[in-house]
Amino acid sequence: MTYYIADSAVFIMGNCDLDSSLIITVPSVAEELKSGDASLRFDLAKEGGLRVEWPDPEMVKEVRKMAELTRDSEELSKTDLEILAKALEYRDRGLLLTDDYAVQNVAVQLGIQVKPIAQKKIKDIIIWQKQCIGCKKTFDKGDVCPICGSPLKKKRKKSRKEKSYF
Repeated sequence: MTYYIADSAVFIMGNCDLDSSLIITVPSVAEELKSGDASLRFDLAKEGGLRVEWPDPEMVKEVRKMAELTRDSEELSKTDLEILAKALEYRDRGLLLTDDYAVQNVAVQLGIQVKPIAQKKIKDIIIWQKQCIGCKKTFDKGDVCPICGSPLKKKRKKSRKEKSYF
């Protein structure tokens, strides 16, 4: 049986026609739902069997480590980390539903199958780095160049084609 790990986009976009009893999400997703329509979709899914589960703290740590390696950690919210951790728990029998490219990038690196809701799926797996706009030196993280004081800009360090699961 395949479970669908749903991020906020599932409820915001509302174009996901799945059996609610097969959908799993985390409590912080509900906090991200600002529109009445999205909240209603979430409530209806709960009535239909949607499971709202806390992520395993050990899985959150593993996700954080991978996000640091890919340099996506600055892009990921608390909810993103938690939904990735929940998807990691169900890696062998789950499919992560998300439109967020940073979430997709980390998920693919963790061996999690991903399906977008309304956007296109990522084609490349990306490792990011920071480059100084002044002296052009590169760094793993930060916002200001420790050498010349100029701002650092995010850029691709390397990428490779992602193996498609579909």
